[in-house]
Amino acid sequence: MNGKKKEERRVPKLRFPGFTEDWEQRKLGELGNVGMCKRIFKEQTFDEGDVPFFKIGTFGGEADAFISRELFEEYKKKYPYPEKGAILISASGTIGRTVEFTGRDEYFQDSNIVWLKHDSRLLDSFLKYVYECIKWNGIEGSTIKRLYNNNILKTEIRLPEINEQKQISTFFKFIDNLITLHQRKLEDLKEMKKGLLQKMFPKNNEKVPELRFPGFTEDWEQRKLGKLYQRNTERNENLIGYDKTISVATMSYKDDGNGASESSLSTYKVLRVGDIAFEGHTNKQFHFGRFVVNDIGTGIMSPRFSTLRPLNEMPVNFWKQYIHSESVMRRILVNSTKAGTMMNELVIPEFLNQTIMVPSENEQAVIGQYFTNLDHLITLHQRKLNHLKELKKGLLQQMFV
Repeated sequence: MNGKKKEERRVPKLRFPGFTEDWEQRKLGELGNVGMCKRIFKEQTFDEGDVPFFKIGTFGGEADAFISRELFEEYKKKYPYPEKGAILISASGTIGRTVEFTGRDEYFQDSNIVWLKHDSRLLDSFLKYVYECIKWNGIEGSTIKRLYNNNILKTEIRLPEINEQKQISTFFKFIDNLITLHQRKLEDLKEMKKGLLQKMFPKNNEKVPELRFPGFTEDWEQRKLGKLYQRNTERNENLIGYDKTISVATMSYKDDGNGASESSLSTYKVLRVGDIAFEGHTNKQFHFGRFVVNDIGTGIMSPRFSTLRPLNEMPVNFWKQYIHSESVMRRILVNSTKAGTMMNELVIPEFLNQTIMVPSENEQAVIGQYFTNLDHLITLHQRKLNHLKELKKGLLQQMFV
């Protein structure tokens, strides 16, 4: 032995057959330079127009500004403009997001959306996945994170020869297509559920839903919520540990509790299966807050949440969907909530005085089981999608140096 340390080979752990050469180490600046479009000023944009203008906030989505055809043609001719297939990258906001330029007539915000104009040693299709592997360093800026041109050009990558680049990028493109397919299936199922929730529950002032299972013809009955629920006053008294603390946001146990001291757990409310909790944060989907039904088991939750308990046993899988529905509960919550310091508060006496349309227990059971099956299908597709994303993540680590 000569005592010299064996030089480490620059090769990935996982490789296609037929490729044995080391990957070359290169800075992106050795392969090309950063391109960006000419600056567009606000007064040059319109709410509607011929050519979409993408800012950092709409990058990868739908444009909310446009420029004229004349300005686009002039700037495209005079100033840098990406070629079809170029990998555009966000240089501010959430940095490192990428979009493959399709070649459509579009314009992009200068300095915030850039691309690498490179030579023939690098394929754009390969660069896309190189970017996904990079943990960007040298990020500067305080309020807005920024990826400066120099950050990009100084970034070192490992580069195989062109044929290997083609094989790798084709393989990952196939995985991306699978992910997109499963994402669409998942979104379609969620949209289908959203539509069915609207059709299978009566609209305001109606006694029957638009869509029903065969065999059910009777009107739904108007019931006062005070005949269905009562205020939940059961306290923990230290019988249930912090590992059974329930998160209202996700309706799941928080094994480590929610940061409360053990001495305060005696003040926590006990939530049993079928109990409902009001979560008063508002958003685009829930304008006044929302109810969630406990379908996971006995637990405890913070006393700041209003909770109610059914007077009689009711099909949990039906009420989980029904009392959570914005279209069903909006009128009720308009009349039984008030603005609080952090979120809306439920006025329980007013809530119990409101009315709601209720089907027979048999119809409740059938509707509830249908949505349970649909939720299981959605969960299955979500797991498949997550598995594909994890598979891709692992393969990127194995197939890149």
